[in-house]
Amino acid sequence: MDEIYVEYRETLQAVKPLFRRNVIDEIDWNESLLFIVGSRGVGKTTLILQHIKETFGKSTKALYVSMDDLSLSNYKLLDLAKNHVQLGGTHIFIDEIHKYENWSQELKNIRDKYKDLKVVVSGSSILEIHKGNADLSRRSVSYTLKGLSYREFLNIQLKENFPVLQLEDIVKNHEDIAHELSAKVKPLEHFSAYLKHGYFPFYLEGTKNYHQKLMNVLNVVLEQDMALIEAIDLIKIPKIRRLIYLLSVQSPYQPNITKLAEAIEIDRITLLNYLNSLQKASVLFLARMNGKFYTQLTKPDKIYLQNTNLLYLSQSVVNVGTLRETFFVNQLSSKYSIKLAPKGDFIVDDSYLFEVGGATKSFKQIAGIENSFLALDELPVGINNKIPLWLFGFLY
Repeated sequence: MDEIYVEYRETLQAVKPLFRRNVIDEIDWNESLLFIVGSRGVGKTTLILQHIKETFGKSTKALYVSMDDLSLSNYKLLDLAKNHVQLGGTHIFIDEIHKYENWSQELKNIRDKYKDLKVVVSGSSILEIHKGNADLSRRSVSYTLKGLSYREFLNIQLKENFPVLQLEDIVKNHEDIAHELSAKVKPLEHFSAYLKHGYFPFYLEGTKNYHQKLMNVLNVVLEQDMALIEAIDLIKIPKIRRLIYLLSVQSPYQPNITKLAEAIEIDRITLLNYLNSLQKASVLFLARMNGKFYTQLTKPDKIYLQNTNLLYLSQSVVNVGTLRETFFVNQLSSKYSIKLAPKGDFIVDDSYLFEVGGATKSFKQIAGIENSFLALDELPVGINNKIPLWLFGFLY
């Protein structure tokens, strides 16, 4: 175990985060078994190491290991936990759990044998806790880490500490809120930069090669996470890449499943399974019409890329309408239910109807509907039921 503790201390010492995300304080780190899942590149490892450094310092009460570390290939998780407890350890943090065979059964055994040991586990957003060999859904709490919100991006860029807003506050008090925020920042000045390269924290390493790094992240999701967790044959990955490309240049895409399946030379059922896997992997968002019943094998009514940065992987100029809707869906779906509306664009939490557009958009499509609003781009401050689009980036 000595070499494992030495490597852990070296890893912790190397952590020098350039910013601190407020979500560190929102997570209950004292849960007996805590899962932190999320897309590649959103900063799960940095978040965990930052918490360890803040909470434990150089104490040996905590231990961090990553299951993609070759030096751990001869160790079982259960043995690591046993040895750590015997040495006085109280917390163990296990990164990249999906790369460890039989992970769910061993985590169950750890929970049963060492009830006082706090276990924090991170893994791909594809990871489905209840689908392991041992159902851990009733034994654990899961937290999904998203990419940076527009609020977080501004906080980093401007060294500010803008607070998280609730949707109810925005729809009721957006004029006062926007005026107050605009006294400290020109919100539209930074908006296009966020849409292009602000969602993943690694933009801080430089924006010149940002989209190449983002493409690398996407390739890892396809070639490792989807192949490992979803059991998708690596031979099929080029077809999934083509699928993502076709969706990106047409997003938001109202799918003709038959034609789309023909375009990438697969059958309809396989295509629907790929779409659902890509949504779990935080690559796509499958939008459904409000009030309809759906199963996994029912086609979505509209398909969005999960965040606006992904739109720039296949094109340098993106349709502005696509950008606006993708931003709106991405920022609200992190906390709220969002469905397509028969009139207007989206129904949020079955309570609010939104139409998304530019500053000159009218109420024509949603006139007379209660609790209906326009979410408008190019608008620094709104009025009445016209709300600036950028303000929805302050919801987390």
